[in-house]
Amino acid sequence: MILDHGIDRRGSVRIRGIALLLLLGLALPLLGQQNPGKAEVTEAKAEVVQPKVEVAQPKADSVSDGAPGEYTVGAGDVLSINVWKEPELSLDHATIRPDGMISIPLIGAVRVGGMTVSQIQDMLAEKLHRFVSIARVTVTVTDIRSRFVYITGEVNRPGMYPLLASADVLQIIIRAGGLSPFARRKSIFILRNVDGKEQKIPVNYTKLMRGDGVQNVQLQVGDTVVVP
Repeated sequence: MILDHGIDRRGSVRIRGIALLLLLGLALPLLGQQNPGKAEVTEAKAEVVQPKVEVAQPKADSVSDGAPGEYTVGAGDVLSINVWKEPELSLDHATIRPDGMISIPLIGAVRVGGMTVSQIQDMLAEKLHRFVSIARVTVTVTDIRSRFVYITGEVNRPGMYPLLASADVLQIIIRAGGLSPFARRKSIFILRNVDGKEQKIPVNYTKLMRGDGVQNVQLQVGDTVVVP
C-alpha cells in the first residue's frame, strides 16, 4: 500500500506538470498575438501625418476687361508703343486723335480711345501677330492730356492737374500746395459742366478739416476748383 501510494503521488505530480506545460503552450500563442497589437498601436501613434497642401493655380484674367482702376486713355494722350525686337513697328510718340484713333505701321488706323493700357496691348498684339511670329507689345502713357482738373485762386500752385484715377477736393488742394493765408476757406466751390449746363458745388474747407466727409467732393474730368 505504501508503494502504491508513492506511485500515485508521483503520478499526480507528473500529471500536474504535464497540465502546466499544456497551459503554458496555449498561453504563449495568445501572448504572441497580443504583442504585435501593441507594436502596431505604438507605430500608429508615432506615425506623422503630412498635411496636404493644395496649390491654387492662378486664373488667367481677361485683359479685355481691364484691371480695376487702370487708366483709360482719351483724345490728346500720348502713347509710347514698343514691339519686342521690332523697332520698325515701335512708336515713341503716338498721339490719340480727337476721334480716338492712332496710326500703327502695317496695321493702319486703330481706335484706342476709351481703352485701358492692357486692352491696347492685347489688341495690338493680336493684330500684329499676322505679320510677326512673336508680337509682344508694351504700351506706356507718356503724356496725359485728356483727363484734367483745374484749380485756381488762393492756392500756392494754381493750374491744371492730370486726373489719373479718382481724386477729391482735398487731394487736389494738397497737390496745388495748399491754401494761401488769404483763402476764404468757407467759400470754396467747384464748377462742373453737366449736359452743357454749369453747376456750382459749394465746399466748406473748415468743416472738411473737421471730418465732414460730405464736403470732400469727388472730382470729375474737367472740374474747376475755385478758391476765393
